[in-house]
Amino acid sequence: MEIYEPKEDSYFLSETIKDYLKDKLKYIKILDMGSGSGIQAETCRNLGFKDIISADINPDAIKLLKQMGFRSVHSNLFSKINKNKRFDLIIFNPPYLPEDKYDRKKDTTGGKKGFEIILKFLKQAKSHLNKKGEILLLISSFSSPEIIKKEALGLGYSMIQIASKKLFFEELFVYELSLKE
Repeated sequence: MEIYEPKEDSYFLSETIKDYLKDKLKYIKILDMGSGSGIQAETCRNLGFKDIISADINPDAIKLLKQMGFRSVHSNLFSKINKNKRFDLIIFNPPYLPEDKYDRKKDTTGGKKGFEIILKFLKQAKSHLNKKGEILLLISSFSSPEIIKKEALGLGYSMIQIASKKLFFEELFVYELSLKE
């Protein structure tokens, strides 16, 4: 299985994380979901954060992440994450492209419409966030952002766009999500 190599979306999220975490306490618990090459976990570690767990569905990615020195879990979203484990920050650069006959790869395709994996993630993430925990989620203009926002609000999240980037064929957004009190 191929490991998802960082592309524009990965680098954009990494830069957003650098800004986002610059004033955060270094002892927070971080989960890098769908870690792939480990770029987001590496960004966090380079900023001085130590309590980082990476998770990915791809066993080759897990092998690489362990070689990089990360605590890593082979997991389909939260399926193998300890039910009692809570995080202060969950980072997710999900597969978000709508399925088409030319691309059905797990690392890029987010379902028939592109948002199904994101919605599944949001449902599961609720029980893994600390009380004041946050999610940084990257989504694309191709993944029906309005549907994702509506579903997230229905699940009890507040959602704030913290960054956006126009590419020649799409627009990328990073949202901060937290559970409403």
